[in-house]
Amino acid sequence: MSTSLKSVLSLVVLALAAIFPVVNGQYSYQTQIVNGKPFPSLIDVTTEELAVGLESGQFTSVDLVTAYIARIHEVNATLNVVTEINPDALSIAAELDTERANGTAVARVADFNQRQHRDIGQDEHYWLVSHIRSNSERSLLDMTAGSFALLGATLPRDSGVAAKLRAAGAIILGKTNLSQWANFRSDNSTNGWSAYGGQTYGAYYYHQDPSGSSSGSGVGTSIGLALAALGTETSGSILSPSEVNNLVGIKPTVGLTSRALVVPISQRQDTVGPMARTVKDAAYLLQAIAGKDPNDNYTSAIPFDTLPDYVGACNFSGLMGKRIGIPRNVIYQEQGDGPVLAAFEAAITVIEKAGATVIDNLNITAYALDQYFNGNASGIVLDADFVSDLPGEFLSKLVTNPNNVHNLEDVRNFTQHFEQEDYPDRDTAVWDQSLALGFNNTDPRFWAAYQINLETAGPQGILGLIANHSLDALILPTDFSPGLPALVGTPAVTVPMGFYPTNTTVVMNMRGSLVETGPNIPFGISFIGTAFSEASLISYAYAFEQRTMVRNQVQPFIVPNTELSNVVGA
Repeated sequence: MSTSLKSVLSLVVLALAAIFPVVNGQYSYQTQIVNGKPFPSLIDVTTEELAVGLESGQFTSVDLVTAYIARIHEVNATLNVVTEINPDALSIAAELDTERANGTAVARVADFNQRQHRDIGQDEHYWLVSHIRSNSERSLLDMTAGSFALLGATLPRDSGVAAKLRAAGAIILGKTNLSQWANFRSDNSTNGWSAYGGQTYGAYYYHQDPSGSSSGSGVGTSIGLALAALGTETSGSILSPSEVNNLVGIKPTVGLTSRALVVPISQRQDTVGPMARTVKDAAYLLQAIAGKDPNDNYTSAIPFDTLPDYVGACNFSGLMGKRIGIPRNVIYQEQGDGPVLAAFEAAITVIEKAGATVIDNLNITAYALDQYFNGNASGIVLDADFVSDLPGEFLSKLVTNPNNVHNLEDVRNFTQHFEQEDYPDRDTAVWDQSLALGFNNTDPRFWAAYQINLETAGPQGILGLIANHSLDALILPTDFSPGLPALVGTPAVTVPMGFYPTNTTVVMNMRGSLVETGPNIPFGISFIGTAFSEASLISYAYAFEQRTMVRNQVQPFIVPNTELSNVVGA
């Protein structure tokens, strides 16, 4: 990587309206000038811009955290994004400022990179900020998965990804709301709702469905409540909220990032990944959290001791000479999909002009298509894994467990008898089905279902297409992209592709409480690859992003006003 900032790894992660002038068809967020120095706007500031400002002394980590906290307070009553702010965030920021001033921050970064087998120059030490979703961190913050069943429970240590963030110098600013239990409780609930956190709303239309389950992470990052966020995905929970909140989301290969002490659904599908406003910012965050963890045996399958340079993969020419396929028979048109499909056709032209060969009209096999749309194997795998993994990988590891929930039956019983869990208005149908299955992931019937998953998305599905046609990747509108990669644990990267037109008819969700489709709501395109191909996917996504810059074409309807320029010297 050519930039001297190639080793910036320290990001602040938040597991968490104004009218602006149009410049050349894109919204320009005006930057204030203090003492002759322009300050970047926090709604679109990048990792490298913050790094330069911190290193030059233009502002401090305390200034940055102060500004982010003020922005949260401005909009949280309306959008309900952040459930908790880290009470130690400002003191940690002050410590980092002191380290930067006396030079000891260099030692921290050098030590981190020695442990991660990365080559970082000793003068490259930057400290930035992020949110983390409420099912993946310990500290002083409640880790609830959005449920009162876990309120007050404590873990023996940080989750694997939270520990890596701290080691990289990140300030974990707070926790964002999520769809309760990662959307794995009810058949009739809503994206972005949890008993503990309430209902989160997207920022591009009033009462917009934020998608899920990493709902707050998506909304918070989209309007600059932090530099970036972490989400978790079993099938769509990073890709989908990234899409509708106008973000880049990286769903990593299962095992590239640790799931240790993250509330699980399925060990075979769960993964933790970054959600950010640019491909490069997402790559910086992935660089910080990827790697082996002795507490998650899936990470032992990582095929390299030295991580790829994900940031260095951000190459404008990344699509040149690549073969990109389109599995057309997994794209099905529903009412309102017209703008998405039209934008996808335009995106194909962009990709071709960037030097790629697009192989269109590919199809997964009839067997795979039938299993994907009509089969029950995927549900069996999730149900049986959840019955095993919830107690085995999480509840059994709690240091304190105030509500004495030790397995799924206990959690269901608590939920059905605790008024604030909103039962029976929001049912427990997913859990009912899991328990009614009658077996867990040690049963031979589970293994048979899992083999169907591997065949469906593997040789007869997306991996077969990639191998048989010598493809570098596949592309799909993001709305159609999560399901098949989920079955085989392979990666995908979503990038903003467009927005619904201003005359779009509003479509509500099944409860009539959220706008699923409406004017100015974003949508994306996904690049899909084989296991551990994240560096390649990032290069393709970056090349597309830099040629389109879709994110800046529409503004959210609500944006915080506080900027660094309001904080510095105040």
